[in-house]
Amino acid sequence: MRVFVTGASGWIGSAVTDELLAHGHKVVGLARSDESAAALDAKGVTPHRGSLDDLDSLASAAAAADGVIHLAFKHDFSDYAGAGRSEHAAVSRMLEILEGGDRPFLLASGLAGGVTERPLTEDDQSPHHGADSMRGGSENLALDYAGRGVRSVALRFSPTVHGLNDPGFTARLTAIARERGVAGYIGDGSTRWAAVHRSDAARLVRLALESAPAGSRVHAVAEEGLPTRDIAAALGDYLGLPTGSVAPEDIESHFGWIGRFFGMDVTASSARTQELLGWTPTGPTLFEDIAAGAY
Repeated sequence: MRVFVTGASGWIGSAVTDELLAHGHKVVGLARSDESAAALDAKGVTPHRGSLDDLDSLASAAAAADGVIHLAFKHDFSDYAGAGRSEHAAVSRMLEILEGGDRPFLLASGLAGGVTERPLTEDDQSPHHGADSMRGGSENLALDYAGRGVRSVALRFSPTVHGLNDPGFTARLTAIARERGVAGYIGDGSTRWAAVHRSDAARLVRLALESAPAGSRVHAVAEEGLPTRDIAAALGDYLGLPTGSVAPEDIESHFGWIGRFFGMDVTASSARTQELLGWTPTGPTLFEDIAAGAY
């Protein structure tokens, strides 16, 4: 299959690209710069120059592909609403091109939603609709096309997709702990984060591309919910730092932008995903990665 991948040179995207190539797929990767294009070309990926704001470029790449995996997102926390509107426009344009062709469109999404009293399941719909909502309401937008001749699939990633040299949320929490001299958690630290190893997430994406039915929501979740207090303790043990509670009114001053995410309760099950795709997580746990020096 010839697959157009946005975010192909990113943390998750580069692992997905390697997984696809290893299983015989051809990959065309969106490249915003000469440096990204050269890196993609060196690993056997065909670079496609453009950006998420270049809708014509996205459309031409989608039109020439057998399927699309959309992993890129403008992580501009200074204008998160604007990033959501950009996401909505990009997803809309690619879906318009794919409509009626029965081609797969896989979309990176998250687990944050309206469910708080239990782990989120694949049956739970996203509460986010419209361009002005979180991530531009792109999950519901994509799944709406399942009845319009697109094999759309929502890829719901854990808040921490971890592994060696992970640049994401856990890396930021590690940096803050070093800066502050304490591995902090919010309040009593009872809120939870789901987690998955990068290699397991990449394998899940490939399996979903190959076999997930239209309208599916799949959960890249290996550990359903790690208490944030325990995440802080694992970081403290590794860094040789004490752990401590941060009062809710001090979240912004202590954690900065990541505080709003660290304070969320994001727990989810992947039981139905595992049954649907025959996917079993086998990678290291988050705490094993922390102890091994991934951060």
